[in-house]
Order: sequence, then structure tokens, then C-alpha cells
Amino acid sequence: MTDPSVALLTDATIAAEAVTGPILAGALGIGFLLVSAALLMSLARLVIGPDKPDRILALDTLYVNTVALLVLLGIHLSNDLFFEAALLIALIGFIGTVALAKFLTRGDIIE
Repeated sequence: MTDPSVALLTDATIAAEAVTGPILAGALGIGFLLVSAALLMSLARLVIGPDKPDRILALDTLYVNTVALLVLLGIHLSNDLFFEAALLIALIGFIGTVALAKFLTRGDIIE
């Protein structure tokens, strides 16, 4: 007798493989690779960045890359939940970037 959660996971994997053809699967693999590389490079810029504006831009780029990675994962797994998570991260990233830029230019976030 199999575990029901394993059966559901197997069914979801089969459904995801049925939706993605060989061309889409290859494109998703390349997309995962490139977005992951961009994520690592922006993380390096966030750590190394010589100035504060460079670090803020690297943080903004991290948000954008995370959104792209979640969208690719949602396409790969055929799951809408990842698209909603990507939307939330994009909103939080935008608000965070605006707040950091305001703090950097004025020294205070709330006037």
C-alpha cells in the first residue's frame, strides 16, 4: 500500500511532465540556469557592493530574479500558487526599494 501523499506527488509530477513538452522543458531548464546565475551574481554584488546605492540596486535585482524564478517554477510545476507568491514578493520588493531609496536620500522614511 502506498502513502497518499506520495501518490499525489507522483500524479502532480506526471501532470507537469505531460504539460511541458521537450522544447518547453529545455527552455525552462535554460531559464532556471540563467536566472539562478543572475541571482548569484546579484547576491555577490549585494555583499561586495562598494556603495550603498549599488547594494540597493543589487537587492532590487534579487527581488526581480526571485520573481522570475518563482514564475519559472510555477510554469514547470503547473501550479498557480507560485504566481501569487511571485506577485507578493514583487510588491514587497518594490515597497522595500522605495523605502531604502527614501532613507538613503533623506535619512528618514516617514515624513
